[in-house]
Amino acid sequence: MAKTSMLEREKRRARTVKKFAARRAKLKEQIRDPKTSVDDRAAAVAALQKLPRDSSASRLRERCAITGRPRGTYAKFGLGRTKLREATMRGEIPGLRKSSW
Repeated sequence: MAKTSMLEREKRRARTVKKFAARRAKLKEQIRDPKTSVDDRAAAVAALQKLPRDSSASRLRERCAITGRPRGTYAKFGLGRTKLREATMRGEIPGLRKSSW
């Protein structure tokens, strides 16, 4: 089980990303637009840099839904490798089974 503080930090980051998503998208679109003047683009870059770091979606980490483990997580299932294996062995995931050849 991951530390509770790490799980809470991740939840807080997710809320921050959601809160600033529209603002970040608008600023990034301004920066990318070739019709934007140099001054407006520089102002948009400065405004983007003033936003909180945690508002960037790249700072989020995929974690296991059960244990909170940050590594070895399968995004398709939202589970870490160990919990995915246990759920597979119990037959809880349709169409997934242990391979053998």
